[in-house]
Amino acid sequence: MAENNFAEEEMTVDLELDDGTNVTCAVITILTVNEKDYIVLLPLDENGENQDGEVWFYGYKEDESDPNAEPELIYIEDDDEYEAVSDAFDEFLDNQEFDELVEE
Repeated sequence: MAENNFAEEEMTVDLELDDGTNVTCAVITILTVNEKDYIVLLPLDENGENQDGEVWFYGYKEDESDPNAEPELIYIEDDDEYEAVSDAFDEFLDNQEFDELVEE
């Protein structure tokens, strides 16, 4: 039963892919790289799980004039920009692991 409570607390977003399919993704974090915001998403299957650990990176932009508006997700086309976000996410993961060790 506890697993269901965790899943309900998890923030998710639904993405429509180019082929028209919808994928629910868990929001892992939002990173700021070179003064731009990016969102890290974990695609979930129909059981709310991810089998391969693959994450997706998108540019992330909120409408500051309307706090209730859906944030805009922007596909990252530039390889250098994608690499910078990937490196920042690796650093985020390293910090998470370190924080968990310190808490124990």
